[in-house]
Amino acid sequence: HAIEDAFLSLPLKQAAAAALQAATDAGASHADLRVERIRGQNLSVRDARLERLTDNVDLGLAVRVVHDGTWGFASSPDVSVDEAVRLAKEAVAVAKTSRPLNSQPIELADEPVYADGRYVSSYEIDPFTVDPAEKVALFEEWSRQLLAHDDVDHVGVALQQVMEQKFYADTRGTTTTQQRVRLEPEVTGTRVDPGGGFETMTTIAPPVGRGWEYVTT
Repeated sequence: HAIEDAFLSLPLKQAAAAALQAATDAGASHADLRVERIRGQNLSVRDARLERLTDNVDLGLAVRVVHDGTWGFASSPDVSVDEAVRLAKEAVAVAKTSRPLNSQPIELADEPVYADGRYVSSYEIDPFTVDPAEKVALFEEWSRQLLAHDDVDHVGVALQQVMEQKFYADTRGTTTTQQRVRLEPEVTGTRVDPGGGFETMTTIAPPVGRGWEYVTT
């Protein structure tokens, strides 16, 4: 899979170049920039009926520096060249302010330079390309199958899915871009006793770095 244009169309390299130069000009011995975009979708079905469906996107930019052996940080939801420069200067100012409190100067370990590195996690079907109606129909069918059992009175099916995209650049020359997909389906069955008590059983599979195929196979 290719990294989505919605992320690559952001001024990633331009913001990085401007921020790293601004940090260096301000006296930083090291600087790095991260741009992160996280898209999420949460879906839940209760007793074979849609209960919730939400989509959200979080986007942000962060600059980190080492100035006079001290870390400085600054971040913002505005991904732009001007904001990147402002954050670089702010991060240096934070490091200067924190310097009197730092009793152990930062010494960065040697690390190879990774120029223009790209990584996309392994998945077959991007879950964000699947029609939500298809997901709801599948989970409704799961629910009906479980509800057909005499010992099941209620069924909840939920799905959390995330696409995480991150761009990184630093003053040593490393630039990397990555895209990771993960999801977590969950099914809960409930049995209600005539006396008012109840028992539940929930799947315990952890989040997985797979695509929609994980749910359907």
